[in-house]
Amino acid sequence: MREALENDLRAVLNGALNMLGTVERMLPVAADVLLRENVDRLPEVKALDREVDVQEAQIEAECLRIIALHQPVARDLRMVALILKSLSDIERMGDYVVHVAEDGAELAQAPALKRYVNLARMLERLGEMSENLRTAIADRDVTRAEATVQMDDEVDDLYEQIQRELVTYMLEDPRNISKALMLMRVGRSLERVGDHMENIAERVRYWVTGQREG
Repeated sequence: MREALENDLRAVLNGALNMLGTVERMLPVAADVLLRENVDRLPEVKALDREVDVQEAQIEAECLRIIALHQPVARDLRMVALILKSLSDIERMGDYVVHVAEDGAELAQAPALKRYVNLARMLERLGEMSENLRTAIADRDVTRAEATVQMDDEVDDLYEQIQRELVTYMLEDPRNISKALMLMRVGRSLERVGDHMENIAERVRYWVTGQREG
């Protein structure tokens, strides 16, 4: 019975990691649409997001089956709870990456307002965060999970820089307002991706140790 539970837990954990990995694969595709105006890749982002939605439904059903069949306790139950709570975070991350790609495709229809240096850095940093988070979960590494939370601080700082720059552009020329607002929305979407990763990372300590942060 214990071996069957461990196999099932391993399967749902790997499923959640694969789901996170699917969102991670979406990031460079969205970056290609936004930064290099490769709008032909927009359907690719949307197809990956549909994969994420399918994965979410499958993993959720499997988690509920584990609870009903095995009635896990202690760390096993905390793992199932971590996964169930994190599924919605990962699904929302995928939605936000799609928003970035959609806005990027629309922005590509006209000359760029500016070089998207900070947006490019946000996308790069989010990819690093996701990789770090997957490793933290796979290795049950609380320290690495906490490092992921710290990495989100840079994403937040970049978002604030973008907001300030775009306000300046709008004040200088009202014709920039529409495009600047869309770029603000892109920055906001990326900032939210980081927030959802932070949510997941913060749950790792409780899963591994049973202790919540004071």
